[in-house]
Amino acid sequence: MNNKRIALGVIFGGRSGEHEVSLMSARSVLSVLDQQKYEITCIGIDKEGIWWSGEHTLEALEKGDTKSLDRVFFLPEPGKNTLYKRVQLEGHEEIVPITDLDVVFPVLHGSFGEDGTLQGFFEMADIAYVGAGVLGSAVGMDKSVFKDVMRSHQIPVVDWLTFTRKDIENVVTDVISQCEALADYPLFVKPANLGSSVGISKVKNRSDLLEGLMEAARYDRRILVEKGLNAREIEVSVMGNETCHASIPGEIKPADEFYSYDAKYINDNSELFIPAPISEEKAQYVRDLALKAYQAIDCAGLTRVDFLMDKENDEIFLNEVNTIPGFTSISMYPKLWEKSGVPYSDLIDRLIELAFERKIERNKSKRTFGED
Repeated sequence: MNNKRIALGVIFGGRSGEHEVSLMSARSVLSVLDQQKYEITCIGIDKEGIWWSGEHTLEALEKGDTKSLDRVFFLPEPGKNTLYKRVQLEGHEEIVPITDLDVVFPVLHGSFGEDGTLQGFFEMADIAYVGAGVLGSAVGMDKSVFKDVMRSHQIPVVDWLTFTRKDIENVVTDVISQCEALADYPLFVKPANLGSSVGISKVKNRSDLLEGLMEAARYDRRILVEKGLNAREIEVSVMGNETCHASIPGEIKPADEFYSYDAKYINDNSELFIPAPISEEKAQYVRDLALKAYQAIDCAGLTRVDFLMDKENDEIFLNEVNTIPGFTSISMYPKLWEKSGVPYSDLIDRLIELAFERKIERNKSKRTFGED
């Protein structure tokens, strides 16, 4: 960047059930960014989807009070990486440029941040951004489509069924019958497009199942029901673009019956073991599967890959990927890289470098036909 500071926009919050988790992740990322290297602009998206920026943006969103901030936006036009603000002047509104950004770091989890929608906007605007593109983000986010892709690549996944909110509203008896035919209780019920264990239930009987289906349907129009396993939870961090690398695996022993929202972010009693206490053969196997899954959905930048290891026979199943994993002080993605020899601040720098590399690669694609 010609030895000048890189103009970096950090985007957080979002219109998602993971809004609060995003704010926690953003606080951690901002705490390690080198102010000598980056000129940082904070952009907060509130729960209604309105974009804000100004002094103490993160604190304002944490308090839910944005009166001191400016409403801001980008234009989806290539070559205009300008962040604008809206200004009210004598009864009319004007747009005023604030700053030009070289790259953006979306620290957004869940819908409208991790699912390809925001990535599509950045592609339209031709802005460099950290993380997977539209395809990797969308497939990684939708747990059902992701499982289909994994099976097509001979990567083992737990048996599942997918339903819509309309199914649950109109034919819930049939839905319950299909779920009970899938496997014995317990089952897991999940929104297809959400993370951080929001809306996930471990159900042990028909009454629990009905309640779990209704809860998941609050957060998404597509709902996943999975066979329950008595499993260990193994995670691997992956980083890179076309060439990618996997961290050592780690294991989580949740404070709850599974790695629930409470166990992840509220209860301090969950235990992390890095490296995971598994054989070298199993460790290499999950690392290889993590890289295979990463490349199968065309990920870029970063992803955390989560596995289930059946306690009865040590069989491994790929559970899901998180293309914008948590970056809080207790999150596994940075912890796994730290134990693999990449400190937190170096990790953030490398992810930003990968964003520029991906942008250069995208720019090699010809946009017109029939011209030299």
